[in-house]
Amino acid sequence: MTEQEFNQQHKEFLQASLESPMPWIGMYIAAASLVCSVAMAGDVIHGIRRKKLWFPSKYFTMNAASLTVLAVAMKLPVDLTTAMWGRKYSLAKLSSNVFMITVMGNFLISFASMKNNEIFMNIVAFGILLITIIVNNCIQMHTWGDVTDDDVFKTHIKFDIISMLVLFVTLNSLVLTIPTAKRYIELKYNELHETTCEVGKLEEIGKLTHQKLKEVVEKYWVMAETGSPQFVMALSVVTATSGPICLASALSLIRADILSKRDAYFYNIDGGIGSSYGWSISFILIIQYIGVVVGTIAPVCRWFIATSINCNNLFTNTHHKEFKLVETYWIQRLVDWKAAPLPFPIRSVKCKKVIGSAKILVLNVCIAVQVGIVVASKLVQLISIIITLPLFSCFYFCKRMKEDPESNASTNNRSLYPENTSPKLDLYVLQLEGEAKLPKIIMKNMCHELNQVIQMGKSKQPKNLTELLQKTNNNFKGVADFDKTNQVPKSWTMSVVNLTSIAIALPNIESYTVDRLISSVSEGLLYAGLVEESFSSKGDNRRNLKCVADLVWAGVELNRKWLDKDLRKLPLAGKTIEGTLQALIDITEKATFEFQRSVTERSKVLATNSMHKISQTILNDYKSNMDARTDGHLFEQLSIMIADILGASLSNLPRVVVKKCYHGAIEEREKSIKLAAHLLGETEEILEIIKHHQLPSLCGDRAAYIDEWHAYMMQKNPPAIIPSLNNEIVASSSGELHINVVE
Repeated sequence: MTEQEFNQQHKEFLQASLESPMPWIGMYIAAASLVCSVAMAGDVIHGIRRKKLWFPSKYFTMNAASLTVLAVAMKLPVDLTTAMWGRKYSLAKLSSNVFMITVMGNFLISFASMKNNEIFMNIVAFGILLITIIVNNCIQMHTWGDVTDDDVFKTHIKFDIISMLVLFVTLNSLVLTIPTAKRYIELKYNELHETTCEVGKLEEIGKLTHQKLKEVVEKYWVMAETGSPQFVMALSVVTATSGPICLASALSLIRADILSKRDAYFYNIDGGIGSSYGWSISFILIIQYIGVVVGTIAPVCRWFIATSINCNNLFTNTHHKEFKLVETYWIQRLVDWKAAPLPFPIRSVKCKKVIGSAKILVLNVCIAVQVGIVVASKLVQLISIIITLPLFSCFYFCKRMKEDPESNASTNNRSLYPENTSPKLDLYVLQLEGEAKLPKIIMKNMCHELNQVIQMGKSKQPKNLTELLQKTNNNFKGVADFDKTNQVPKSWTMSVVNLTSIAIALPNIESYTVDRLISSVSEGLLYAGLVEESFSSKGDNRRNLKCVADLVWAGVELNRKWLDKDLRKLPLAGKTIEGTLQALIDITEKATFEFQRSVTERSKVLATNSMHKISQTILNDYKSNMDARTDGHLFEQLSIMIADILGASLSNLPRVVVKKCYHGAIEEREKSIKLAAHLLGETEEILEIIKHHQLPSLCGDRAAYIDEWHAYMMQKNPPAIIPSLNNEIVASSSGELHINVVE
């Protein structure tokens, strides 16, 4: 063997060694494509289940993780060094390009949920990836001209590049509009909020029946759903343009596949002959094909819904009379940048003038491009309406033929809303300027989803807590009885946790009775903690008390231990009630001294002080009550006291629901109102019990704090107590929300 032959064999051996892991790298690409496909499928399933056929981006959103996975899935289009000869492997590159187009169409509206700085960082990062793919495609297309005469794949690559560029320009157009659209929606939201709620006049107490409370939730639900940034952007004319682009790209891929299979020599290149990726190419093709099919659903449905809304308005005579070629919010941000001064100081007047003129020139070009994009999108929408108009005409004609003409009007009015729903909810729809009126089916689906959320809440009502609340006194007397000293800060949760700990420590109480009390208290603390969170701010001592109470309750609930002291193994003198209470008092005195000396555990002093005062009060009352010296009787008294405190706390639940209805951050508003609706259904039985009790005449937010209740009830001659009858629940709140339901 000559030296030249040896070197050649050695090179071939090294080349084979380097290419041997390539099929597994191909599987890595397939796995990344599968992750993207599953996320897109998740959004489709989520949209269908919630009857949101505009398909919000919940699982497949633009962020660092999704961008990293997408970069892995796009390795084939950017790979310039690996040999990939043959139509099967060329088809794999095309499928990756179409997969990229489909991905862009899916997470187009996810930018609407981001803040401005997040939008900028994500659009830059995505732009770098997209430009890399486009440039590499151009290089490959030039290389293809030297090694093959296949014009089919060149044509498809050109189409894919144009589609990517159009979608990227569309994405930038949408991104420029998002901040302005949010401000516009925010202004309309605040206006409707003013009509729903009366701000100020805290001295007046609002009363809401359960039905009126539901009406408030319904109004805010419609405002949150229609004012959702993703919903607004999904139905915009620019977003709808992504539908036909994604559909055309998917059809072009199918065409390329058919043409490839038609050629006879396609079958001569198989397995690893034509590429180092070998057998993994088949997996990549299958997964990306599935991803393209699944991912095309959302953009096409958004396009179809936008078209159907405009057609619906044509048939129902609800279209806008005023037509603008381009609405202000599309170019408002660019106009603001144009009018703004230079962001950096320049001393030279001549340089400042040149740079200022250049800035104005660039922004004028950007405004012209933005106008062109919007006009082109409206033209696409107009063409879509013209094409689908016969289909929708037949649909509406058949629908009217089936309806009874005499009951048409009443049917139209009733069909918009489900039962027990206000017919004025369409007044609370938030839309951008020039947008078509939403059809009845979308509003009906929104109301149906609200009822589903409330029903889900009803199915999860706390049965153990409801049973405990049946023991409450008419005027919540236990709020005053649990601590006669009034010397330590109080919170709803801390008081309940310490009283429950005392009840667990009592001797001669059967374990199933204790377990039932713990289950009831565990459910009640969730709602009492919610009340404290809603009416306390960061740094507030009440919030610190709640945090300590949560820490203590974790040990009590799981291990029956109060700050690592086993409540079932206390060194009780003769196993008596007095011995138990005195042991707790001694333990708290010792623990207070230890915690005060420790820097890290000083917050636990709040729990020990509270337990000391409560135990002392219970012991004094026990000694003075000679007729109730039994373990079971004291346990029952403690249970009633716990029920009174929880009941008094939960009388503020309507206020909590109202507070959750109104949320300042537009991105979190939809989630907050959903929690409010769920809470409304979840606490229906609780409010039904509390409505028959007497509530103190505490104005504003004072009723949300246990120390205010305690101070009020400890007065010798307290003011008149407000009866809560006929399901009327006090529902006032802080300065930002004093509810006055508009009839």
